[in-house]
Amino acid sequence: MIGMDRVETHRFADDGRIPNNPGLPLLLYPGALTVAGDDPAGRFEDRFRRNGWRGCWRNGIFAFPHYHSTAHEVLGIAAGEAKVRFGGEAGIVTTVEAGDVVAIPAGVGHQNLGSSRDFLVVGAYPAGQTWDLCRGVSGERPGVLRNIEAVVLPARDPVHGDGGPLLVFWR
Repeated sequence: MIGMDRVETHRFADDGRIPNNPGLPLLLYPGALTVAGDDPAGRFEDRFRRNGWRGCWRNGIFAFPHYHSTAHEVLGIAAGEAKVRFGGEAGIVTTVEAGDVVAIPAGVGHQNLGSSRDFLVVGAYPAGQTWDLCRGVSGERPGVLRNIEAVVLPARDPVHGDGGPLLVFWR
């Protein structure tokens, strides 16, 4: 299991456009899974499903700022790398690469600023949660703020299950 000291936590304030999450930090698990073999994306899908994260998909990260107000999201980087902005304009820009996992609380903005040609992400959501797509445009509030506040915490860490870092940092 990845040590708690290796998990990066990032908190973001509401920037007026992207609400972010007032209570939960974004978690970055560098090198959480080994990406080897013919189907590295399958390794992420299996791990996420085993730990109760559902609705797995394979794709990339949208190139426009967005967030989800009705679900938390986990991203597993199966191949390549990308420069991603988290937390909106006042957030951080970091490079995610194959093997990394990012747990994104409901409301936290994310945006792909550029990626390698082979960039592949596996995404999933806690069981029972359905995502929406919000862009931080006028008219989204106050509904999204109520949605974010109502999203329940996941039962298990997407990578480590019971006792994983998410359960420590999000409780």
